[in-house]
Amino acid sequence: MLRSEGTGDTTGATAGTVAPSPTGGTFESRDPATGTVVGVFPVHDTAAVDAAVARARTAAERWAALGFGERRLRLAAYRGHLARRLHELADLVHRENGKPRADAVLEIALAVDHLAWAGAHARRTLGPRRVHPGLLAVNHAAHLEYQPLGVVGVIGPWNYPAFTPMGSIAYALAAGNAVVFKPSEFTPAVGAWLAEAWRAAVPDVPDALQVVTGLGETGAALCRAGVGKLAFTGSAPTGRTVMAACAETLTPVLMELGGKDAMIVDDDADVAAAADAAVWGAMSNAGQTCIGIERVYATAAVHDRFVAEVVTRVEALQPGSDADASYGPMTMAGQTDVVRRHLADAVAAGGTVATGGTVDGGYVAPTVLLDVPETSAAVREETFGPTLTITRVADAEEALTRANDSSMGLGGSVFSGSRDRGLDLARRMRSGMTSVNAVLTFASVPALPFGGVGESGFGRIHGEDGLREFTRAKAVTVKRAPLPVDFMSFGRPAGAADALARVLRLVHGRHR
Repeated sequence: MLRSEGTGDTTGATAGTVAPSPTGGTFESRDPATGTVVGVFPVHDTAAVDAAVARARTAAERWAALGFGERRLRLAAYRGHLARRLHELADLVHRENGKPRADAVLEIALAVDHLAWAGAHARRTLGPRRVHPGLLAVNHAAHLEYQPLGVVGVIGPWNYPAFTPMGSIAYALAAGNAVVFKPSEFTPAVGAWLAEAWRAAVPDVPDALQVVTGLGETGAALCRAGVGKLAFTGSAPTGRTVMAACAETLTPVLMELGGKDAMIVDDDADVAAAADAAVWGAMSNAGQTCIGIERVYATAAVHDRFVAEVVTRVEALQPGSDADASYGPMTMAGQTDVVRRHLADAVAAGGTVATGGTVDGGYVAPTVLLDVPETSAAVREETFGPTLTITRVADAEEALTRANDSSMGLGGSVFSGSRDRGLDLARRMRSGMTSVNAVLTFASVPALPFGGVGESGFGRIHGEDGLREFTRAKAVTVKRAPLPVDFMSFGRPAGAADALARVLRLVHGRHR
């Protein structure tokens, strides 16, 4: 059985071994539903983080030298290991994060699917290729390839502790990098399990994926450790702190930050389907989803029917930690304070609670808010809880204007009876990703890039963009034959530039 360093866990859970830090101390990971200790983990200090990155640099040389084919085989072995032990990992996610086991299984299945895609598409996306040299370098062969950065640092979140970091880990590994992963201090056991699984599945390059655990200081040490890139998922305020630390060493960053995602429900939408999707998008994982639906703008033609459908579905939900629970507790206890503040502000501003609105310990009742002013914190700020505001608008154009009136722009959703109308609204929504007649599905498609605009961050994981995110483009030209006139020489004839200008006028000058 895999165990965390220190006292381990009293429930027989499996948590991977993490190398101790001689000077950093330890911290506990606890089940948010029961308070039971899941594991005791080291607080890795700067020296321990630097040592892990140094080991990763050595492993990165070995890993990159394997080439795309051999790396694909090892990534396949890793995903096979994850797939065979999926329920073991899901049980750990359930106890450390709090989400229902079925939702944990779905999360891990998505992670495995992305891992498979990254390994299968790395060579075609990143491998050497010839490109057209253009007019001025017609006598050269032009080559392009994408080379690994070396070591990539990943700081992961607690809300999807397997799927979200795998969006960086899988693509960075497939691109030929080693990875040092710092999981959230609320879900270190999941991170340790993923690293232990890597060592079991890929024993010939065990240090290509390592985990360091700890609090904010450990993350800051990783930012300053000289990695080739740092991928961060979390809140915008913490993201700014991470960027400041990375700026000290000019370490490039990828930022996947918060969202305040909106749904538009148009006149001709399937109201029942839209309501079902809105409730899942808002309430699943206790609303702790960066691409979860927090705002709905429903047109006057469907608003009342939509509200009735949503309330009926929400009132059937039951938070808890048992097998029948719709969703679990808030993973981070302090998040309940944010939810309380947003609920109070919404009501004080004139909004009404259609259902829910209560907080019982770590459980937030599924809540629907109506008539909340756009200036309220419940509309302007990320709530990250099982709440949903529904606002009546005249038409879909007003809905789009309100949806886009946000500093954040991560995901979104449009429900429309017209495919063309739905696509048009989706394309004009200010977000990195939008689903039409569904919610969240863009995250499940490995070929699609994932990321936001504005205060939701920059850079992309997933897809070809995600593979390239963890590489540097390398350009090479090879001279094949001399030209009659070498324009890049002090020995060129006096009239060479004028001759070139005449050629350019013939080729390009006719375009107006």
